[in-house]
Amino acid sequence: MKEQVKRRSKRRKNRAAEAGIAAVLSAVVVIGGIYAFAGSESARRRGKVPSLVMEYAQPEIDLSGLNSRAGILVRLSDGQVIARQRQDEKIFPASLTKIMTCIIALETIDDLEAEISMPEDIFPPLYADNASMAGVLPGEHVKIMDLLYGIILPSGGECSAAAAEYAAGSQEAFVKLMNEKAQELGMDNTHFENVTGLHDENHYTTVSDLAVLLEYALRNDTFEQIFSSKEHFVSPTDGHPEGLMLKSSMFVLEQDWTVGRGEIRGGKTGYTDQSGLCLATEAMLGNEKYIAVTAGAEGNHSTEPYHVLDAFYLYDQVENLWQVTKDE
Repeated sequence: MKEQVKRRSKRRKNRAAEAGIAAVLSAVVVIGGIYAFAGSESARRRGKVPSLVMEYAQPEIDLSGLNSRAGILVRLSDGQVIARQRQDEKIFPASLTKIMTCIIALETIDDLEAEISMPEDIFPPLYADNASMAGVLPGEHVKIMDLLYGIILPSGGECSAAAAEYAAGSQEAFVKLMNEKAQELGMDNTHFENVTGLHDENHYTTVSDLAVLLEYALRNDTFEQIFSSKEHFVSPTDGHPEGLMLKSSMFVLEQDWTVGRGEIRGGKTGYTDQSGLCLATEAMLGNEKYIAVTAGAEGNHSTEPYHVLDAFYLYDQVENLWQVTKDE
């Protein structure tokens, strides 16, 4: 898998160079104007969201080789949208939903070291829907902080459901908090129906809205720590006497995550049959932080990781542009 990813990344970098990175591209790349990344104008007028207004970049990023149907790339220091494609098109977020689940839990639960017993009734529906699981057992006593790692790293549905019920009393009440936060952030094209991202026709968003969410969540130091972790060890419990290792569903790939002067620091994967392969990542390139969100790539867990290839495809071009500018 590692060699496959490397070969594909090199082929696509060469293709981008041949096409001419600075060429004028199709309308999927922004050419001018101002983009209110952190939320809608109505949300900012309500005073609920800091105004992070982003100026569009010049058309220097080539999206012609993107596997994903929709994508957005943002530089966080000044909020500049470097590239976007179908950024406002309706998508199904799959487990990228859990970014919202995790940040709401962080903001709602006071004691992250509190220990809870995993509710047994949350498991049968998750098993029936073939939800991704972290490996925590019914009735097992687990700390909230461990559940939060379980939500993001292995994308544990049981961790999401348990944290939601502890935080809000029920999953339904927690989903209400998720939708309220989406409105607060100006995510006007988003609606949540559950805490896991399992498919529902009324559970949808856009890559633009997800970028808003990820930028917001990364302001929370604990979230960023979780999001950028490759693995997390859960100390011995009554269900796992030897402890439990939680591994990131992205970093589990045998891949060199360096990109030029930096690296891809964190990420959250997502997949359902309806959503395709989805990915939200954070990268540090030189002294700049970037985020990228892509959705709708063909493939599944058994194919090449096209969503990961897309992340490298975008970040590699940022590095190529820096090199060209440096050498001029």
